[in-house]
Amino acid sequence: MATVIDPETIAVSEVVETYEYLTGFGNEHESEALTGALPQGRFSPQKVAFGLYAEKFSSTAFTAPREANRRTWFYRIRPSAAQGEFHPVKGARLRNGPITEVAAPPNQMRWDPIPIPSAPADFIDGLVTFAANGDAAMQIGCGIHYYLANQSMQDRYFYNADGEFLILPQQGRLDIHTECGRLDAKPGEVILIPRGMKFSVALPDGPSRGYICENYGAPFRLPERGPVGSDGYANDRDFKAPVAACEDREGEFELVCKFAGNLHACRVDHSPLDVVAWVGNSFPCKYQLERFNVIGTVSYDHPDPSIYTVLTSPSDTAGTANVDFVIFPPRWMVSEDTFRPPWYHRNVMSEFMGLIHGMYDAKPEGFVPGGASLHNCMSAHGPDEAAFESASNAKLAPVKQEATMAFMFESRYVIQPTRFALEVAQRQKNYADCWKGLKKHFKP
Repeated sequence: MATVIDPETIAVSEVVETYEYLTGFGNEHESEALTGALPQGRFSPQKVAFGLYAEKFSSTAFTAPREANRRTWFYRIRPSAAQGEFHPVKGARLRNGPITEVAAPPNQMRWDPIPIPSAPADFIDGLVTFAANGDAAMQIGCGIHYYLANQSMQDRYFYNADGEFLILPQQGRLDIHTECGRLDAKPGEVILIPRGMKFSVALPDGPSRGYICENYGAPFRLPERGPVGSDGYANDRDFKAPVAACEDREGEFELVCKFAGNLHACRVDHSPLDVVAWVGNSFPCKYQLERFNVIGTVSYDHPDPSIYTVLTSPSDTAGTANVDFVIFPPRWMVSEDTFRPPWYHRNVMSEFMGLIHGMYDAKPEGFVPGGASLHNCMSAHGPDEAAFESASNAKLAPVKQEATMAFMFESRYVIQPTRFALEVAQRQKNYADCWKGLKKHFKP
């Protein structure tokens, strides 16, 4: 799987690119953009081939249990320490949990899509925090953001010291260059970037919008399958990792860092994506959501949404997630004598939902692609009037829910909306009206 490149052909300012991928989630991989760059039999030899530097990238504590330990060795042209001094970036709209600027209301909330600005904005400029919970400094909880961008990052790079980024494009493809190589993602795919990994984002389709879950807690992992057994849900083999692709460029560049909830920037005189080879199990990856193997009922009753969990960040309480990433993909519904949309419910978990494309079966109107909803802890919610009447009177033949992709970030902690989210014009102030038409059917 290595990309073999003759060192005589590597010129300054040339970008070595590849769209090949390694496979597997959480497994150790190795890749080199230059044959022989990867040391054999040791991680940090006295001298690395081709005059490269060895650098260890750790996403967990050194002493984390073996099965949970995440680290990768980079073999790069210059070490990451070769950079300027950071200074605060003004005007950033990013926030960390806990959100204290406004009180979190218990109301059900829903938003129309947030428009992409007309003023120039790259991926960093277009980041805006919608909600957050927990405490980033204590490494619990998560942040929920939109990115609203209309131009590629030019000579600009980014890394997040506060948490890992789960990126869901909703409009337009992303071409993401990372220290480990290159990943492209379109709507219907998700990219996971480890905490601290440097990257740059290009927009091959122009204006782009999407959702981000910033996980402050334990790194995302595949959930246990329990009695389901060895196969089903998201499979390891469907997660794609990039092949090494060194960017050897010198000049004036900006490195932006999210640290303790704020953005800081410094100058560097070379591209920070100058990794020629790498080996380890902490790397960016992408996953095509339609590959999710849906497990559902073939008898009766609507099962819990936990059966649609793609990735989970566990907390210190077993079975109660710091944050889960859940999807509602195309699937067959065959249950008999059953109300098939999600039932009315209140629960201890808090739910932020978004829609990539299509229609969500519990909300046929008002919840549109690019929009969002928030139902916090013990906030009652469920199908609107139209969905209830339709599902209550439908002929229960097998039917396939097609052309849809909704998702949910679910957390044990209250999800606190920011002032931006509460005051933005796209918030649907009349959202609760969707339940006002529910009729009394009680007949003693």
